[in-house]
Amino acid sequence: MEIIKSEEYKIWISEIKEKISSAQIKASLAVNTEMLNLYWDLGQIIFEKLSVSNWGTKVVENISKDLQNSFPNLEGFSKRNLMFMKQWVEFYQNANNKHVEIVKQLVSQFPMNQNQPENIKLIASLIPWGHNILIIQKIQNIEEAIFYIIKTIENNWSRAVLGFQIESQLYERQGKAITNFKLTLPKTQSDLANETLKDPYKFDFLTLTEKANERDIENQLIQHITKFLLELGTGFAFIGRQYLLKVGENEYKIDLLFYHIRLRCFIVVELKSVEFKSEFTGKLSFYLSAVDDLLRKESDNPTIGILLCKSKNKVEAEYALRGISQPIGVAEYQLSKAMPENLKSQLPTIPDIEEELNK
Repeated sequence: MEIIKSEEYKIWISEIKEKISSAQIKASLAVNTEMLNLYWDLGQIIFEKLSVSNWGTKVVENISKDLQNSFPNLEGFSKRNLMFMKQWVEFYQNANNKHVEIVKQLVSQFPMNQNQPENIKLIASLIPWGHNILIIQKIQNIEEAIFYIIKTIENNWSRAVLGFQIESQLYERQGKAITNFKLTLPKTQSDLANETLKDPYKFDFLTLTEKANERDIENQLIQHITKFLLELGTGFAFIGRQYLLKVGENEYKIDLLFYHIRLRCFIVVELKSVEFKSEFTGKLSFYLSAVDDLLRKESDNPTIGILLCKSKNKVEAEYALRGISQPIGVAEYQLSKAMPENLKSQLPTIPDIEEELNK
């Protein structure tokens, strides 16, 4: 007997249709959370049924046709989308108490309908469906998936930006810089400041040679300020480059000066085209003291310094920060790999290409 003609299938598909009709009555399916609640329920129903029956995944095509015939004005019931729903639920099936506890802590930061359970289904329903599909396609573990869900909510990322952040391995880099924040900042600000910094920073949107100096890097970062701010993360407001400070009779210039809206403090960024040296922290500490005295308002928190170096020795950086009273973080940056000169010489020039096109 064909599956679609069996009594079991008819009863089962009828229950699915009732579930959809009920969701229509509750709220419009255009509302993201309600739509994703429905998608989760459908994915779970399909996943559980296929787990205990011998129907196989081919039956999903029959389900798709039945649902599209019964609900011709609704989108989202293609075979491909139904398979995504099943995959979505399947991805989170192995969530344990640890993951649920993480979700509860994160959910508490956002206004919620108190009648809804604080679980992964709830937190995943707060971002668009396309974002959820991207996450389950690109991510391997639940904790990392939850991280990107929360970051999407916090920063209102588009799907393209989410994809960029996943490709740049933000999860592995976030909060990895070496800092003395725990010793120099109150706990709440220390936690947020640590989370704000990455290691390494990826400046692969720059085109520089291996011998590029600080000013070369600085010039290109300013030319690509939008991408630079995206890599720095949410909350950074750019104030200026080579920012002039007058201390006594002397003038000093800060490479890059920012104000962080969430941390409510100035952030001094110093660029070094060489590996980290302990003496760099002394100069940056001096800049932080000057900014605190000359720019900081009563409502501002202590100024934070970030040293971006071509490379660093972790132990040396930790020792260098141990005796510093101002909050400083040390991180590496990565540039895009420059094309070898011998390859450049083999590529056609622009005039060569134009001449060839004219032929």
